[in-house]
Amino acid sequence: MLRDAPVSRMPETVRAHLGSELQALYAAFLAEPQPNALLDLIAKLETGPVQAVASSEGTFRAELLAALPGLRAFAVSLAINQTTADDLVQETLLKAWANRHRFEPGSNLKAWLCTILRNQFYTECRKRRREVEDADGVQAGKVITPAAQEASSDLRRVWQYLGKLPASQREALLLVGAQGLTYEAAAELIGCQVGTMKSRVSRARTLLAGLLGVEDDRSLA
Repeated sequence: MLRDAPVSRMPETVRAHLGSELQALYAAFLAEPQPNALLDLIAKLETGPVQAVASSEGTFRAELLAALPGLRAFAVSLAINQTTADDLVQETLLKAWANRHRFEPGSNLKAWLCTILRNQFYTECRKRRREVEDADGVQAGKVITPAAQEASSDLRRVWQYLGKLPASQREALLLVGAQGLTYEAAAELIGCQVGTMKSRVSRARTLLAGLLGVEDDRSLA
């Protein structure tokens, strides 16, 4: 059994720099207009065999709409390719609607949706019997948001290099570094030990810092 790697002692200035870049990238994804296909899908979701009060249906539909930007950002962080990400989101919305009777009102809808999406992503990976990674960062360079393109070429560069990380590390880094989840919350969301989450984030930070050329304080001067 493999042990979790120790968390590296990265300089705080480097950690802060990476964090600001990741948060800016995530903000760009959230600001991007949502695809009409996904908006139309939510609007057209129909009541299935589960009987529910009309107001409850409307509330759940509204919560799905509010969660859409964050869900798409999470999907892109896993799939890299935007078309694949939107397909994952569509499947997630359909499954969430079909199983809405299982969702406990007042609990964390975003975490519930992300779990459905993540399970779907890795199920498809297993079916294809190959790791869905973009080793050369080619797709990553194509799917950067318009907002990021207008704001800074640095964000395109960060996204390109994120595409070179293993999906598990990229996912962990964006949950903690970009979305601001605690290690505990991120570990609970993806179903792993806190130590595993810390190890993945640490490795991802180290790899990304190396790719960006910001391994130490001097490189930021």
